[in-house]
Amino acid sequence: MKKIKFKVFWDRFGTLCILVLILAILSILSPKYFLTWDNFKQIGLQSTVYILLAFGEFFAILLAGIDLSVGAMAGLTGMIIAMVMKSGVPVALSIIIGILFGLVLGLINGSLINWFGLHPFIITLGTQAIYKGVNLVISNGSPVFNLPIAFKQISGYYFGIPLPVVIVLLFTLVLFWFTRKTVLARNMYALGGNRQAAWFSGINTKRYTLIAHMLTGLLSGIAGIVMTSRVGAAEPLAGNGYETYAIAACIIGGTSFFGGKGKITGVLLGGLIIGTITNGLNILNVSSFYQMIVMGMLIIGAVALEKAIGQTIK
Repeated sequence: MKKIKFKVFWDRFGTLCILVLILAILSILSPKYFLTWDNFKQIGLQSTVYILLAFGEFFAILLAGIDLSVGAMAGLTGMIIAMVMKSGVPVALSIIIGILFGLVLGLINGSLINWFGLHPFIITLGTQAIYKGVNLVISNGSPVFNLPIAFKQISGYYFGIPLPVVIVLLFTLVLFWFTRKTVLARNMYALGGNRQAAWFSGINTKRYTLIAHMLTGLLSGIAGIVMTSRVGAAEPLAGNGYETYAIAACIIGGTSFFGGKGKITGVLLGGLIIGTITNGLNILNVSSFYQMIVMGMLIIGAVALEKAIGQTIK
């Protein structure tokens, strides 16, 4: 009984406990610079792109798959929207074009997975390379800068709060409602939990695979818009390696790598953990090379911990 209660507690509050522990450790190591309101706002701002990408990755992992192209989709969307704006298209219309472009990239991923019947790992590994290559080709390997001020204001501060943080909170509320209250999301959970059983129960597996990856592309596109606005320019290699952060945020946030389990609130906390660790290590002057090692260890540790807790209860 105690073991079962611990599993329930860990499912609900495990990610929050990890975040609190990391905050406590970094506060001890660097109280002067880490424990400030300005730094906490910076953590929130730095985490926004990770969280939006993780929200997209969540739907791919929920179906017991994965999407390795989320970072490439974000980078390509940012480049497209920058080039569209530079051609004279208004900012608002350019943003809409960027969002639709991300949706189309996700549609391509989902369609290829359905057509070839291959694991999403293989398909998205290929499209990752394609999207990166397209980004380099259309930009000729050069950044696009001098973007409109109105676009850069997407990452501005309003009443002392970064607008990207508000955007993330709004998406958290929408996706929380979507995953908890809609039949569409319940069928995705069922499909991720047992694909064959979902098929026998009448769920159109290909349709939901397509929808899941379209959501992944949509959210990756929005992440690309925020990322480009923050930098103030579109970089040919923007988003490179960000799929690692997105996957880490999902897994640390309690999304099962085996599908059918996960919560948007957990993914939000997972993204905050990634942002907090990155911020803290930067303050401590830890090399970015070692930061990648830490992220890899976190992914392995999170999956191992989930499996260990599950086997302990059994």
